[in-house]
Amino acid sequence: MSTLKREEYIPHLAYDSVIFGFSGEKLKILLIEYHKTGWLALPGGFVKIHEPLDEAVKRGLRERTSLHDIYLEQFYTFGSLERNKPEIMRKIMASQEKVVPEDHWLFERFVSVGYYALIDYEKVEPRPDALSDSISWYDVDSVPDLLFDHNFIVQKALEHLRTHLDQKLLSVNLLPERFTMKELQQVYEAILGENLNRANFQRKMLSLGILERHEKLYSGGSHKAPYLYSFLK
Repeated sequence: MSTLKREEYIPHLAYDSVIFGFSGEKLKILLIEYHKTGWLALPGGFVKIHEPLDEAVKRGLRERTSLHDIYLEQFYTFGSLERNKPEIMRKIMASQEKVVPEDHWLFERFVSVGYYALIDYEKVEPRPDALSDSISWYDVDSVPDLLFDHNFIVQKALEHLRTHLDQKLLSVNLLPERFTMKELQQVYEAILGENLNRANFQRKMLSLGILERHEKLYSGGSHKAPYLYSFLK
């Protein structure tokens, strides 16, 4: 517990990260499994006294994904009384087989700032932290029961992402640098959780003025070759 000294962290403040990745077909989310409990939760952490909040979140994600250039957005603050469950934290700390005082600061109430990240699924090397046995990808449309209020946090992150989807894809690309219209539609459908009409989707995307068209993608087949696109910088 020497790495979690009370005097090193801002009291009662935490963060939780909803880390999205696109597998080519489905929208995924990273979840940790706490040591010797089987409990699943979002990756989160605490903020050091002399550390900006955004930097604390980037540090936590870097430690768990090995990525340095991560798009992050703060989307909501969670502070209901119901999210305070010290008995769960006691079991998590007990799983480390370390003696933790009953009045330890980790058992107090925390307000958590929610962030979501959009990252390149293929470049991630998930790495568990000291409190977890594993960190793995799960389909966002079948997220299991999570600890605390983390299912609600995932729901709010999805709502925010879906509402601002056109703008967010300009900030970070879940696709290769150049992609087909079909691949772009697959990303939208995975995030929105619904099927979209191909012609209407293409018409909408071209009308937004955010795409640059390139050469056609020839794969050697007899089908009509689709154009490649990229986002305008």
